[in-house]
Amino acid sequence: MLTPSGLSDIAIQPAEYAEKNGLSLLEGNVVKYISRWKKKGNPLEDLTKAKHCIDLLIEIHNVK
Repeated sequence: MLTPSGLSDIAIQPAEYAEKNGLSLLEGNVVKYISRWKKKGNPLEDLTKAKHCIDLLIEIHNVK
């Protein structure tokens, strides 16, 4: 399996986890960004991306 940057040392790849657990693209992206944020040169970038995906989920599903 190909391993994306910053994810080579985790036990289960976020894409595999998302697929096996029926997560949407946005939910899977949150898992991906949270799984790798500590390993990136700019950790705020992945945390911001995860937050953006969560904000979209809240908006799309009208969560109040």
